[in-house]
Amino acid sequence: MRAKVHVFLKPGVLDVQGKAVENALHGLGWPQVDGVRVGKTIEFDLKDAADKAAAEAQVKDMCEKLLANTVIESYRIEVA
Repeated sequence: MRAKVHVFLKPGVLDVQGKAVENALHGLGWPQVDGVRVGKTIEFDLKDAADKAAAEAQVKDMCEKLLANTVIESYRIEVA
């Protein structure tokens, strides 16, 4: 199975990288852009997952322990 984890800063947490991208877009002629947030996507294969529910549980555990800083970040999991 293939897992995809999307990690983003929680609302209210200052996204310095997002603000830099927003300012750059304004400078390049897109002043209508607002509220840019930058995140990351982590993709990997899961070997020997019993089923989709088991795979999702494993990935959730990975996110809680390593892939996301749950104090300031939220995440979304996709397993296919």
